This record gives sequence, structure tokens and C-alpha cells, in this order.
Amino acid sequence: MPPLPPDMAAIAVRQPGGPEMIELVRLPVPQPDAGQVLIRVRAAGLNRGDMVQRQGHYPPPPGAPQTMGLEVAGEVAALGPGVTGWAIGDPVCALVAGGGYAEYCLAYAGHVLAVPPGLDMVAAAAAPETIMTVWTNVFDACALQPGETLLVHGGASGIGTMAIHMARALGSPVYVTAGSPGKCAACLEVGATAAIDHRAQDFVAELMRLTGGRGVDVILDMVGGDYIQRNMAAAAHRGRIVSIAFLEGVSTSVNFLPMMLKRLTLTGSTLRGRAVAEKTAITDTVRARIWPLVAAGTIRPIVDRTYPLAEAAAAHAYMEAGQHVGKIVLTT
Repeated sequence: MPPLPPDMAAIAVRQPGGPEMIELVRLPVPQPDAGQVLIRVRAAGLNRGDMVQRQGHYPPPPGAPQTMGLEVAGEVAALGPGVTGWAIGDPVCALVAGGGYAEYCLAYAGHVLAVPPGLDMVAAAAAPETIMTVWTNVFDACALQPGETLLVHGGASGIGTMAIHMARALGSPVYVTAGSPGKCAACLEVGATAAIDHRAQDFVAELMRLTGGRGVDVILDMVGGDYIQRNMAAAAHRGRIVSIAFLEGVSTSVNFLPMMLKRLTLTGSTLRGRAVAEKTAITDTVRARIWPLVAAGTIRPIVDRTYPLAEAAAAHAYMEAGQHVGKIVLTT
């Protein structure tokens, strides 16, 4: 690769607010520290956390860049002291705690995955955050087993479409909720067993009809609000419910009696702020369990559309409009 330039294009936020607060700036190219690699970014995935950070409600963890961006794909541009297993020019994608909206981004070597042949940089950039989020919540925390059923709220989102692919690939039927007939149709095309339009149908009643009154074993919830109570109604005996976002609010009035009667497990998590070693362990598990399915084409990110890095504001506005199916990706 050519010598590193002194500075790079990157996205900054002038002050907390809407997409109009996003601007393209020049920043120094970061230098990798011990255990880190520098990636020449070719594509960076958008995530809901980026929106919340832009609004001022999701600050980066200590030591992480202030620049948005939680997943990238590109080539290794430099190696920090002590890094082995990677070489300059390797095509990679990575989970990062920030800094992805830029031409260069630092990643811990243990959080990097090789881009398999046949997977382009745009699709690779849409993979790390979604796959690791689904793995840690659905398969680790909630221990979804082959043959058990999964319900995904927001089935047309990047997380939702990836959850459909991963659960189906590992042997579980997937039910989803989505906000329009078009999104429901898209979820069915991705592989969902059934899709419920939550604006037109009662998802609890529909799930009980679809499962013969049994309910579902695992629920992945990004909505919160009154869905917390309704999820308990939709869950099967010994069901597990995991919350990863609260689009409809973090507070609500809840009757916990169904949790006791059904012996439910309610849990939740975030990924960004976890320790480096913990995220390395997650990456190692994904590399062993899921990455072969990505390489085989069994699991692939769904990409709705791409925007140039300079049009990050338009990409944020499009995400907030809520019409996308799958991931939105920035390209450099």
C-alpha cells in the first residue's frame, strides 16, 4: 500500500442534533498502538447507535474516537507493536468502538475478521456489528437452540434481517414484526417463517395463532415501551426475552406476574462498551461458528443502499425515515 497520508476525510458532528449537524472534516490519520491495526476504510456500516450518538445521548466509551461508526471494511494499512496474524493489504472487516466514519480507522487486532472471497467491501462492512449483536443476544444470552422459535421485532432492520439469516441457518423458525406490508414481504423473502404488520395486526394474537397457542421461545426486542408487557404475553413457557434498544421508550408500567407464571428470563445488553478481551472472545466465537457460513454464502448481510462518506447526513436522514430494509453503508 502507498505511504500513509498525514490527514484524512472524516465525519464530525458540530453539536448534538439532527442530520444537518453532520459535516465532513479533515483529521490526522490515527496511528496504531500495541495490539491494534489501522484499516484503510472502504465502507462503514450505519447503526442506530450512530443516530443516538449524533443526538448527544450515546457518548463513546473512554478512549474511543469521537467519530461515529461501529463497523468497517477495508485493507490493513499499518500494524501496531506486537500484532501478528495480519499483514499490510489484507482485506478485513472489524467491530470498532468508534471512528468508522473516516478514511482510516483503528481496530483491535482481536476484533478483526478476514473478508472471505466473494464478499465485497460494502457487504463486509454491514456484517460485524449485526452478526456479533445477534450472536451475543440470541445465541449466547438466550441460548436459542435448533428447532426453537425466534421472534424479532424490527425484522426489516439490519439487525432483524441478519437475525433471520442466522437463526434459519442454525435451524430455528423466525417470526418477525415490521411496519408495512412491503417490509413484511421483504422479511419473508429473506427467510422469515411469518411476518406480522404491527401497524395493522396484534402481534401477540397473531403469534398465538401461528404457534397454536404455545408462543415463542426467544424474543429479540428493539422497541421497548409497551412491547415489554406484550412480549411476556407472546413468550412460551420458559421463554427468553432480550432487549437491545428502546425505540418506544425505556419506561413503562409492567405487570410481572406472567414472568413468574411462565418462568421467563428477561435480559438485555449493549456491545459497544464491553471490554476488549470480551469482544475478542465474541469475535473468536463468530469466526469459528458463523464466519464459515458467511464464507459459504449461507449468511449474507442485506444492504439497502450506499452513500458516499461526504453524504453521511443524507444517510442518517434516510435511516431516520425508517424506510430501509437491511443495512445502510457509507463508502469512501
